[in-house]
Amino acid sequence: MATESPASFSSQLLTAEQAELQVQALAFSVEQITDQLDRPWSLAELPNGQLLVSERSGQLRIVDGDKISAPIANIPPVYFAGQGGLLDVKLHPQFLRNRWVYLSFAHGTKNDNALRVIRGQLRDNQLVNQQVIFTASSKDTPVHYAGRIAFLPDNTLLVTVGEGFDYREAAQKKDSLLGKIVRVRDDGSIPENNPFVAEANSNKAIFSLGHRNPQGLVYDQQRNIIYSNEHGPAGGDEINIIQAGNNYGWPVITYGRDYSGAIISPYKEYPGMQQPFIDWTPSIAPSSLAVYYGKMFPQMNGDLLTTTLKSHELRWVKMDGNQPVQQISLLAELDERLRHVEIASDGAILLLTDSGKLLKLTAK
Repeated sequence: MATESPASFSSQLLTAEQAELQVQALAFSVEQITDQLDRPWSLAELPNGQLLVSERSGQLRIVDGDKISAPIANIPPVYFAGQGGLLDVKLHPQFLRNRWVYLSFAHGTKNDNALRVIRGQLRDNQLVNQQVIFTASSKDTPVHYAGRIAFLPDNTLLVTVGEGFDYREAAQKKDSLLGKIVRVRDDGSIPENNPFVAEANSNKAIFSLGHRNPQGLVYDQQRNIIYSNEHGPAGGDEINIIQAGNNYGWPVITYGRDYSGAIISPYKEYPGMQQPFIDWTPSIAPSSLAVYYGKMFPQMNGDLLTTTLKSHELRWVKMDGNQPVQQISLLAELDERLRHVEIASDGAILLLTDSGKLLKLTAK
């Protein structure tokens, strides 16, 4: 990517009247499926339409309409503290054939914990034949795990790894897995074409580096683009286009400041480091990311949707080709910390909130 200035939505906000017209044209209803989940973090739609939902406190449940199952058996123990716990859930692209479910979670203890990814086969409400796919570098903080998973067309998977907050310099070190996006095969082995395989002192799982806490990750099959969103500090939240071997700059370049107001770095640009595709300053705290393709909301096709924790809204990023052109704020009236967005097979938009709700947006 060229080091162009990032798209700043402060200059692209619609007027209240324009935004209202866009929302009216969308014409959607919000249905609360349940409010009985315990700190849900992610969901995956099963082929039969049921939903697998991860709860950060360590449970994986099946939601069928307004019915919530007992926890799936044999989920590995998680380190549930701070931002840690059970995080992402993702089905293997050939799930109907192999039944593989992938989970990311915080593993370990207060003084020695790390992001881990495992897979197991979902059979009879149990997760059996479990295998460890990936374990990140250890740390002693209960925050900035990231943990988002995305499959690529070759059945390799990408996993986002946060920098642990106190270890931000590790995001620039290739012998550490903190502050990285990694790529492994579906069995956890390392692809020979990963970008740093030939470097003697680099971890061979690294796909990209210089990340802070990238909690959103999605592969856009139509555009053949990998998008990730990332929490900045106070300001400097980002959407990035992820490419093999790229350095996304944290903490050398940032548009944000420390929470104390202190300057983290004097640089917003630096040779060899990528500018964000989109910068959000002030912060909105982007927590997940989806690209909409579906029949239910055709006016959204190809657009980006990101949930937010700080601004309590669903951000609709309208795209013109490969470029962002407008943003629209949705659902701010709910005043919820929106944790996860998923596009259902019928084109409905599914949302999880930190307060335990599962919401469904459908066309009127």
